[in-house]
Amino acid sequence: MTERVFATPAGVTLGPLSAIPDGTARNYVLQLRAGRFHGFVVRRGDDVVGYVDRCPHMGVPLAQMLDAYLTPDGTRIACAWHGALFEIDDGLCVGGPCVGARLTPWQVTVADGAIVTA
Repeated sequence: MTERVFATPAGVTLGPLSAIPDGTARNYVLQLRAGRFHGFVVRRGDDVVGYVDRCPHMGVPLAQMLDAYLTPDGTRIACAWHGALFEIDDGLCVGGPCVGARLTPWQVTVADGAIVTA
């Protein structure tokens, strides 16, 4: 079984910003020497916000379906398992079983039209 890791090195190009429609999220899995990293990126215009794909309530991935991280109106991140709701900008849980907890940030940025780990 591959070890799961919760951070990535800087400078890894994930792909073009255009791969994520504005106002949606996309899952990324990176196979690193130390193990496998699971994260997701939310696009907001020309900016991105990234988080480790792990709910602070139960330690499980947030989405049950690929790339389904946001509420239907796209205003918050939702855990599909227990209904926790998180702010996109800072990962703060504002509803559900882990109010006050936060998602673990994943430092990502946009450089020359590509999403890159920072």
